[in-house]
Amino acid sequence: MLFARTGLRRRWTAAALTAAALITGACGSGENLDEVRSVAGHTYDLSPQQATRVRAERVEEIAAKVPQQIRDRGTLRVTGSATSGAPLRFYATDDRTLVGSEIDFAYLVADILGLDPDLSAADWSQNFVRVDSGEVDTFISNVTVTEERKEKYDFATYRLDNIALEVPKNPGWSFAGVESLAGKRIAVGSGTNQEQLLLEWNRANIAKGLAPIDIAYFQQTTDYYLALASRRIDGFLGPNPIAVYHSATSGQTEVVASFSGAGDALQAEIAVLTKKDNGLIGPIHEALRYAIDNGLYQQVIDRWGLRGEAVDDSRVNPPGLPRQRR
Repeated sequence: MLFARTGLRRRWTAAALTAAALITGACGSGENLDEVRSVAGHTYDLSPQQATRVRAERVEEIAAKVPQQIRDRGTLRVTGSATSGAPLRFYATDDRTLVGSEIDFAYLVADILGLDPDLSAADWSQNFVRVDSGEVDTFISNVTVTEERKEKYDFATYRLDNIALEVPKNPGWSFAGVESLAGKRIAVGSGTNQEQLLLEWNRANIAKGLAPIDIAYFQQTTDYYLALASRRIDGFLGPNPIAVYHSATSGQTEVVASFSGAGDALQAEIAVLTKKDNGLIGPIHEALRYAIDNGLYQQVIDRWGLRGEAVDDSRVNPPGLPRQRR
């Protein structure tokens, strides 16, 4: 976007700096940041130590089902996106340590399987490549079950997939259904189920004779937030827990609608992803069920304020987001 007037450029710069300060205040650099933050009445531990992380003991009958090669290695190699955002997967106050609910679930599964979690981060699309190549064992980072992904990967579910539309405070327009997005500039992450859903909504709007949605893409989560703060976009479609957390901490945005990540078709679910038929999804599924049955799962859910995303049971390869129309 080009700005014709210096005053407008200056206003954008000021808004961007304000948003950046709010974002780094949540989990950025600096030695004097609070390591415990209260958000909408819920307390979050942002420290690298994570002294209150929920841990579990090895469960022998489940651990014995882990493929021998992984048992011999002694580690569960887990990849994910570093920039998902709080409270799911983000950097602690030291800007080096990955923390969040997705990290806690990785620890919990690894503990029950008698393995040490080996955590790493990569760009969203690169995570799938790392699983394909065998560089990592599993992808745990707000991954939605989709019918297309099920062709190559196995899934064990552990959270509901709810997404939200986050907009600037007092946006100057009201949301009354997906038709309201016609002609609006809406940002979304590339390659995500949120993008698939937004593209489907756009096709439906165009079929009704409405203006197309102007879909915007950025590189980092912080870029989306800067665009929201500067009103370069009308909204950002992303994971509900992140939108709720960010809107509460920034004070500059609000959540105007939430949806299942699969749209009206079914309730989408978040799952641990492994390479198809590599023998690992069975013990991971049993580990998740054990955590649910013994209250450990609920402790992680409560720790990160995710009660609205909790499931009663883990499922293997349930119905997923329908294949995208070409």
